Amino acid sequence: MKSSSKLFADETTAPVLDPGRGKTKTGQLWAYARDDRPWQGEDPPGVAYVYAPDRKGERPMAHLDGFVGILQVDGYSGYRPLAAKNTVSLAFCWSHVRRRFYELAAAGPAPIASEALKRIAELYKIEDEIRGLAHEERSATRQEKSRPITDSLAPWLREQLGLISQKTKLAEAIRYALSRWDGLTRFIDDGRIEIDSNTVERSIRPIALNRKNALLAGSDAGAEHWATIASLIETAKLNNVEPLTYLSDILTRIVNGHPNTQIDDLLPWAYAVKPELKAVA
Repeated sequence: MKSSSKLFADETTAPVLDPGRGKTKTGQLWAYARDDRPWQGEDPPGVAYVYAPDRKGERPMAHLDGFVGILQVDGYSGYRPLAAKNTVSLAFCWSHVRRRFYELAAAGPAPIASEALKRIAELYKIEDEIRGLAHEERSATRQEKSRPITDSLAPWLREQLGLISQKTKLAEAIRYALSRWDGLTRFIDDGRIEIDSNTVERSIRPIALNRKNALLAGSDAGAEHWATIASLIETAKLNNVEPLTYLSDILTRIVNGHPNTQIDDLLPWAYAVKPELKAVA
């Protein structure tokens, strides 16, 4: 996946037993996802989870060593050292921007937040129209329709920021957007980039659900196994392969002497075209 030109990244907590303290410690499962289907890319979708004992910025630096391309993320500052290497361009997430304004508008009358939401909704409407088109077509449409919206939105936000108290949640929401503007508007010039990082956030949700069911990993090694199994299961789902059938089959093949030199044949996307395996509903 690191040979791809574009990836998504996100992270979530992973409770791990800490025997020396008789408690649990908080590790992290980092998720790196690829899904080029919205722009007719040829690489199969997938997600790889990597366990780390903390959320330090050095973790994605190590995980993505050798990656050259676009990394689409939320606003977490831990990804910024990657951009400093000049081999990675960060694209940010409009969903996170929208969420901050939505929370303000949902709490009561908020004309500035509501107007910001209206303009962001126009961007999403355009995205609905071009999803599934070739990246050249997506970029051309964005240049024509999306750029005028963002070009007018930035000065409008700066104007509103000058009219309100700088200590309010609204001021925080505006500063959050303006401080990430280059990464937020990078999708306009490149049809491969999505408007948000929801692709990887959808891959994080099953991890959060399993965290509630399993409660914790028994050790750091257990968390690493958790990450490996989750990578296989969630990548199988992305490729419309039923995970239990897939895992049963590959384990049987390994026991029966499947050669290591043909390990690529056991990856989830190798099963996507096999009619005998049931697809996920």
